[in-house]
Amino acid sequence: MNLVVRESLLAFKRAPLLSALSVTTIAFSLFVLGLFGLVAVNLQDALRSVAERVEVVAYLLPGTPIEATAIGLKDIEAFPEVQTATYVSEDQALGRARAELVEFRDVLRELERNPLPASIEVKLKPTFRDADHVTAVAERLRSFGFVDDVRFGRDWVEKLDRLRQLAAAVGIVVGAAFAVVAIIIIGTTIRMAVLQRSREIAIMRLVGATDGFIRRPFLLQGAIKGLLGGAVAVGLSFAAYALIDRYLIQAAFFTSEQAAAIVGFGALIGLLGSATSVGRHLKRV
Repeated sequence: MNLVVRESLLAFKRAPLLSALSVTTIAFSLFVLGLFGLVAVNLQDALRSVAERVEVVAYLLPGTPIEATAIGLKDIEAFPEVQTATYVSEDQALGRARAELVEFRDVLRELERNPLPASIEVKLKPTFRDADHVTAVAERLRSFGFVDDVRFGRDWVEKLDRLRQLAAAVGIVVGAAFAVVAIIIIGTTIRMAVLQRSREIAIMRLVGATDGFIRRPFLLQGAIKGLLGGAVAVGLSFAAYALIDRYLIQAAFFTSEQAAAIVGFGALIGLLGSATSVGRHLKRV
């Protein structure tokens, strides 16, 4: 194992310019992927913020006894999808309307009778804020005898679902495309290293070295290059994030787990690129 590590590190010493070029190329490939990842992270944060506004409002029949409302509220809070259920009285609804609808404040103040019904506002847990679960909760609310009407903005929730699905699909396709490009780049650099050491490899074969023994240093070399490239890409992504956050818009950066995943992903595609290239080109040496 020590021999494999030493041989892998010696490869960087033998061809420092080629190694630096390889790491830089990998870093910029992963940097583009990191920029797309930043867009995806901030888009997900924005969608999560919008999804927090998803709620189901059950309007109550006039004259509903407070006891029936209290019992129903407890039943609704027991729904597995429900995060909170809040009772809003007629007076609270009117006060909220006066505060929010400033242009109608005078009209609302002159009302002789409060026309707004009491309601129960239901917020769902994050994993249940999609159209299917919202619709299911709305149907259950309609089954309560004291509920007059239920509103939840079906079209708006369905559009939010479609936007989340589109963002996920684009993320997978673009991420896979950049990963393939990075693998090709790493494979090309490893191929150059194999060809550069063709005479040495031929001598190793003459003395009985197996393909597995010859291949291991190249695999480790590719993984190290991918690891270094991933670390540089995270650093460049942080610099881009800092500039965007300071001069353009407030943005979010990767969590420590996501940053580590990018570095690990660099090492993985470095290993895959090396394995693909070495397996193909050792046969030609």
